[in-house]
Amino acid sequence: MRVLAAGMMRNILVDHARKRAARLDHERVNVTFGQGGDGLGTEPIDLLAVEEALRELAKLHERQGRVVELRFFGGLEVEEVAMELGVSVRTVVNDWRMARAWLSRELRGGGTS
Repeated sequence: MRVLAAGMMRNILVDHARKRAARLDHERVNVTFGQGGDGLGTEPIDLLAVEEALRELAKLHERQGRVVELRFFGGLEVEEVAMELGVSVRTVVNDWRMARAWLSRELRGGGTS
């Protein structure tokens, strides 16, 4: 149920950003991908760019994409994500760390795609 809710929230936010982008420039929202200095921080991020990057991440590493979706769009804690995906907490922590680093690089224009 939480997985479905996270996916629905992602779709709602991205659809809203797409509609608004048709009238304005891209939708920007304050997001947090990490705590302290280990993530993207709380800076304005283009939600459509996040969606595009998340789709690319899911192609490269599906589980990391799911972890981001559940944590970012679903608001789940690490332990809850582990239960939903049937993996260890350590696996989720590692996936979350790697995904944040990859997304940070992509969203700041440092990626190869």
